[in-house]
Amino acid sequence: MEAMMPCDASGMAEIHRFFKSSFGEGGDLVGRVRQGDAAHADRVGAHLHALSRSLHAHHEFEDERMWDPLVQRAPGCTLHVDRMRQQHAEMLLHLEALDAALPAWRSSGRASEADPVLEALVGINAALAVHLPDEEGNVVPVMEEVFVQKVMDDASAHGRRATPRGYAFPMLGQILAAQPDGGDEWLRKHLPPPVRWVWRGFGRRRYESYRRELLESS
Repeated sequence: MEAMMPCDASGMAEIHRFFKSSFGEGGDLVGRVRQGDAAHADRVGAHLHALSRSLHAHHEFEDERMWDPLVQRAPGCTLHVDRMRQQHAEMLLHLEALDAALPAWRSSGRASEADPVLEALVGINAALAVHLPDEEGNVVPVMEEVFVQKVMDDASAHGRRATPRGYAFPMLGQILAAQPDGGDEWLRKHLPPPVRWVWRGFGRRRYESYRRELLESS
């Protein structure tokens, strides 16, 4: 039988840093798009759509695979889990507002169409500011006590599958940039040597090019 310990759930804080930093700069990215520059709006909008898909997937896995087993195995965590469910429901409203607002802005680049995008981003960032430290402080330590490592590995795999085609290196670069050391430890911890070589030989340049396209007008 697989041992219950140890389970390393530190990946939760790592991916949370990615969400916090990536959504946190969303308003600035939108603000850099010049009035009517649909091409630039489409690039930034596609980026925000990829982030939304990633956060949707992250929360879907927790809702479907984590909360019920966590309550069953650690009843004392019930109130915390109830709060996580409520916070996810609030976050979903903001994510769905972002998803609904992006197409019109991406196709026009008009400032009037950007306003609902910015409003949704404000809601997402406010919700993240409440949810992420709450989960890390009150729920993640319990996860490490009651889950086997496969659950955390499955969560990571679920998130990777949600990444749109062509966004693997850009999203990896965003994750690395969000880590305190720039991602060196994350690379060693999560990626085998051949993949690290691909990142350093090709992926990093792809990410840097992607960032320039996000920041610069057409």
